Amino acid sequence: MNISFAGRLVRLLHHAPRRSLLAVLLFVALAGVVGGPVAGAMQTEGGFAPGDAESVRAVERIEAATGRAASAGVLLIVEPAAVDRAVSTLSGIGGVTDVAAAGSASDGSSVLVTGTLLASASEDEVGHDVFEAFDGNDAVTAGGSAVMGLQLGEQTEQDLTRAELLAFPALVLLSILIFGGRGAVLPLVVGVTTVMGTFAVLTGVNQLYGLSIFALNLVIGLGLGLAVDYSLFLLNRYREELAAGVTGADAVLTTLRTAGRTVVYSAATVAVALATLAVFPMGFLRSMGIAGAAVAVVAALASLVVAPVFFGLWGAKLARRTKDRSRDDDRWYRLSHAVMRRPGVIATATALVMLVLAAPALRADWTPVDATIIPKDLSSRIVADTLTERYSGDSSTPVTVALRGTDVTSFADAAASLPGVAAPAEPVSLGANTWQLDLLVKGDAAGDEARRVVEEVRALAADRGVDALVAGPAAEFIDQQDAIGSTLPLAVTLLVVLTMLVLWLMTGSVVLPVKAVVMNVLTVGVSLGAITFVYQDGRLTGLLGYTPNGGVEPTNFLVAAAMVFALSTDYGVFLLGRIKEARESGLGEREAVATGLGRTGSIVTAAALLLAVAIGAFSTSEISFMQQIGIATAVGVLVDAFIVRSLLVPTLMAMMGKWNWWSPMWLRRVHDRVGLSEGRPELVTAS
Repeated sequence: MNISFAGRLVRLLHHAPRRSLLAVLLFVALAGVVGGPVAGAMQTEGGFAPGDAESVRAVERIEAATGRAASAGVLLIVEPAAVDRAVSTLSGIGGVTDVAAAGSASDGSSVLVTGTLLASASEDEVGHDVFEAFDGNDAVTAGGSAVMGLQLGEQTEQDLTRAELLAFPALVLLSILIFGGRGAVLPLVVGVTTVMGTFAVLTGVNQLYGLSIFALNLVIGLGLGLAVDYSLFLLNRYREELAAGVTGADAVLTTLRTAGRTVVYSAATVAVALATLAVFPMGFLRSMGIAGAAVAVVAALASLVVAPVFFGLWGAKLARRTKDRSRDDDRWYRLSHAVMRRPGVIATATALVMLVLAAPALRADWTPVDATIIPKDLSSRIVADTLTERYSGDSSTPVTVALRGTDVTSFADAAASLPGVAAPAEPVSLGANTWQLDLLVKGDAAGDEARRVVEEVRALAADRGVDALVAGPAAEFIDQQDAIGSTLPLAVTLLVVLTMLVLWLMTGSVVLPVKAVVMNVLTVGVSLGAITFVYQDGRLTGLLGYTPNGGVEPTNFLVAAAMVFALSTDYGVFLLGRIKEARESGLGEREAVATGLGRTGSIVTAAALLLAVAIGAFSTSEISFMQQIGIATAVGVLVDAFIVRSLLVPTLMAMMGKWNWWSPMWLRRVHDRVGLSEGRPELVTAS
């Protein structure tokens, strides 16, 4: 019999476990050297508006004409007696120009000093130099976009360290309880291999496409979570083979042909779900999509390589007491039969409860990324809060217009007379037939009033045929919303079609993929409802340490939705794989469902708990929108494991019976020709 390359590789890993483990450890060390510094190379600013948006092009027009940024990137709150020295110090920092005192606080307690960055300057480097120049100076508080970007990057790295310190001990303890003594080592090695391997991959990607630093949070949380999931499913199946009397390489090969193939399907579903984020033109979403797809693929490869090594190293020592396993199997087996006795009532009641929990998501209000996302004790946040409380407006003008043409003065007069514009404005010639018009708007820089002014200025330019590009926080937020709205149908279509394709390849059914998508949507709704209920409504602020701003940032809403959808499919793949295998062995429809749930119930719930701990590390972040992703994902994972897989899946499968596996004859022939089959070949009946 010919042995495939994969089979030969598995036998090699199994028969030479010590050398194979050494090779894995060398890979981890090399990946750490290559990928370890990736955090310092990733982008800390921007990424929340499309690169070709009007607001971005307006800034580029101004920078091209003047060689400097469109608005101040450094804002200093200075005690009155220290203004001259602050101006002198800021003027001496490379990359900063147009330094000036721009106004006083309403109570006279401080003066605002502003500095504009040269277009060629690095915002991170300027932010670092500004922070260093005024560090320890109690008379000066440094802020603005340059300093905020620097502090966001530093805070993200601190959050990653904290998450690792919290998640690793918890995962070790839970792994020992769930996996057993030696078995607990497997997910930890796979987890470290996954994270380091993904860092190395992202280092290469970052050379071609600048990634957002926030993607590292996703790599840590999702990488550890998937590593635990895949290790648990592989180890559980290996233990089943040992209990059945299969030993040595045969047990490993059977494990890889069954649970291993399911891991591949799972990784594919997670990767394609998160990859759809890369369809959006915003750098933040693309970074999350690229990192998510990469970590899913690396996690699958790591688990499929490391697991055979440990199976070969410890073999029968990894076996667990069968009476414990059979008792858990029996509990989930009985639950499955119990809920299938009244499938219609239980399915309807469960769906209604989930719809009620998802309802808050329908009233979500979108808010932009602003200073409220960062901790209150950081200097850039203190500056932003001080400007809001004690200044009528700052120098980073909410609405900036880059004009070209001849009818500039008339247009400026009309724009300055729009409702909401706080003061008259004169266009300033920048040279190269370009003018800059700064419109002061009352209220928040990206608030409702500023957004209304942006829309009216753009409409005015269109009516008059004036070449005017509008920039500023409000314009960026509008451009972001337009980009999301125009791209969302394509992203959702890809998400659904690709997920259904992978599930069809696995099951051969067109019904099961449709049901899986519907159940995933319910789970996503519950998770998004949770963050709307908490963050938009301003609940648990003391516990979570965030500042509510009356809404939810839309890009992290999309990331959370993609994460929950992907992980819901992940658990569905493991359950459907065992149900399909039981059915192919000759069991009836309901018995196959009960057997599948019995075999996977305790494993899925244990995996969900472990993954919720890993992903829940997001919630310890000091950056509020990263908290939201963590909490939404943890809620979605737990709801999917404890409610959807325990109640909805068995009841819906019981209601549809053999129709679960229906597929048009022509499509079934295509599937048979592809030859993708789940389960052990010797168990498949002739029918």
